[in-house]
Amino acid sequence: MDEHKEAVRSMQDYIIEHLSEEITPSDLAKASSFSPWYARRLFIENLGMTPAVYIRRLKLSKSALLLRDENVSVLDVATQMGFGSVDGYQRAFRREFGCNPKEYSTSPVPIWLFTPSLIIDEERNDDNMSEIRNVFIQVIEKPRRKVIIKRGIKATEYWSYCEEVGCDVWGLLTSIKSLSGEPVCLWLPEHLRKPVTNEYVQGVEVEPDYTGTVPEGFEVIDLPASTYLLFRGEPFKEENYEKAIVEIWDAEKKYDPAFIGYKWDDKNPRIQLEPRGERGYIELVPVKKI
Repeated sequence: MDEHKEAVRSMQDYIIEHLSEEITPSDLAKASSFSPWYARRLFIENLGMTPAVYIRRLKLSKSALLLRDENVSVLDVATQMGFGSVDGYQRAFRREFGCNPKEYSTSPVPIWLFTPSLIIDEERNDDNMSEIRNVFIQVIEKPRRKVIIKRGIKATEYWSYCEEVGCDVWGLLTSIKSLSGEPVCLWLPEHLRKPVTNEYVQGVEVEPDYTGTVPEGFEVIDLPASTYLLFRGEPFKEENYEKAIVEIWDAEKKYDPAFIGYKWDDKNPRIQLEPRGERGYIELVPVKKI
């Protein structure tokens, strides 16, 4: 990673770590090791917005999740996230999401949360991943559920899906309270696809009796209670995410579930969780008893 991209990533990391505090141009300058003026210029060049806009959007998105999940007042959230006044926070929230924060807290609807991409080093040598790495496997049970999904046409994995549908879908899905705690990516089996749609989709698992809003362009599918093998790799550095994914794919190909009395189940979707370096890459592969 060149020093300019490294400086931007350092600023992104600093913002995440200090989001609930006041973050000044001087703070970001120190994090980047450049002058405030040059640090701001690098930020705009690489992320397409000023640090102030980036920070505001992150604060608003975090505040929305607090309003959705916690028993907190609009005043408490505005204060916690460092907004100067409740009125200012309410105006900013409405501009960002098109609804009033008080109304949202009492009746959450899907909104487009800000989920920025982190600058990563795609050129760094992968030698910093050890030759021997562990893959952990466990049997888990998934309950009957609905999944709100957004289909594409040709996508077979994350990047082709982003090109076709857009990466910002994840932010909208994150705003919907998930049965499993986070959005998911799915490889749909044949019977859940449509004649002109793809196998890879993004979605969010919700209760089987979900009656909330379904965003325009999305649809709901029903999934039965099912058994999965959860494959989880070791933690990895963000720049090594591709290798971390391949490790799990290789492990899935080599593993024979018959060893523990199961066989692969081609009637349920394979599930991919968001690749997060700190927890390791995770996939869930459906199985059934022999």
